[in-house]
Amino acid sequence: MFQSGFRAHHSTETALLKVTNDLLIASDHGLVSMLVLLDLSAAFDTVDHSILLQRLEHVIGIKGTALDWFRSYLSDRYQFAHVHGVPSSYSRVSHGVPQGSVLGPILFTLYMLPLGNIIRQHGINFHCYADDTQLYLSMKPEETEKLVKLQTCLKDIKSWMSSNFLLLNPGKTEVMVFGPEPLRDRLDHMITLDGISLTSSLSVRNLGVTFDQNLSFNSHIKLVSRSAFFHLRNISKIRKLLMQPDAEKLVHAFVTSRLDYCNSLLSGCPNNSLRSLQLIQNAAARVLTGIDKRDHITPVLVSLHWLPVKFRITFKTLLLTYKVLRGLAPSYLEELVIPYQPNRPLRSQNAGLLVVPRVSRSRMGGRAFSYQAPLLWNQLPVQVREADSIATFKIRLKTYLFEKAYCY
Repeated sequence: MFQSGFRAHHSTETALLKVTNDLLIASDHGLVSMLVLLDLSAAFDTVDHSILLQRLEHVIGIKGTALDWFRSYLSDRYQFAHVHGVPSSYSRVSHGVPQGSVLGPILFTLYMLPLGNIIRQHGINFHCYADDTQLYLSMKPEETEKLVKLQTCLKDIKSWMSSNFLLLNPGKTEVMVFGPEPLRDRLDHMITLDGISLTSSLSVRNLGVTFDQNLSFNSHIKLVSRSAFFHLRNISKIRKLLMQPDAEKLVHAFVTSRLDYCNSLLSGCPNNSLRSLQLIQNAAARVLTGIDKRDHITPVLVSLHWLPVKFRITFKTLLLTYKVLRGLAPSYLEELVIPYQPNRPLRSQNAGLLVVPRVSRSRMGGRAFSYQAPLLWNQLPVQVREADSIATFKIRLKTYLFEKAYCY
């Protein structure tokens, strides 16, 4: 099930890694892809309790006392406002899942289960994260019949949502076309959703990451740089008032977290694309240590024990690969990584190597997770690959990358 919201070992990063991998590989094969990002209005607040209970009973198979617990949990709920010590009148809550609760996200996910079956019937690829749904379809430019399938799928989705008291917002639903530029230009950039034309965008924000048509992530890098520098300037204004540990916590909370968010998507990007992110890290190190802007930055990064941005990306990619091989990652990522099995007995068969697929590195395939993960993994020393726990793997991996980054 391609639902990554509120599930163990799943995240926005794993969801985007899967979708991006499929788009990059499709482009490598000379196909164009259309990505549709569906937006729901107040999705958690419009869940119908009676429909949810029917779904729990007839789709999930919850019956008897357990079903009565859920019925009791959802029924007789009230809400009111409390302003300046004066409460409003009580209003019965007949729709929505209790937000902020443990069960709320799980119940919403179960409520949305039939949506996946509708999309599968049309043969459209999809991935969900809570109420965010991504549809994507790869094709040759002349295969316009596939666009008709996508339009029919969108019509059925809208119909299902209406019957389940969910509202699809066409105004915020976005479309983007990916693939080699000459082929993109041959594709009709318009699709229709219930009479409303959706025009392909040049960039879209997808689960906090900005996608551009070339999947270069240059637009995303620019936005991250702008946001990180804004916070770094504010930190620099109060730096003299802060102790070193407190200043470092602020830098990690407001700057490093932005550099690291979904950074595995940047694996394989050229160094000139990553340069602005490295400049942010350099500036953060200068703010923390107070060194002059003309002083060499490498000794400072070493003293802080920070991996450079490019190596932080490698670290994240390899950590995800380790989790995949240990069953600690979504099954949709496990399908992208294949252990190496030689045709005849060789010493390498027990070395824990992975199959590196053939791609056209001059295109986009060289940046796909299915290529980058085995490529980087096979370069690791055996003692790093054979770590028996995540904690041990992280320590050995950082030590290895640190020595490689600073040529120890």
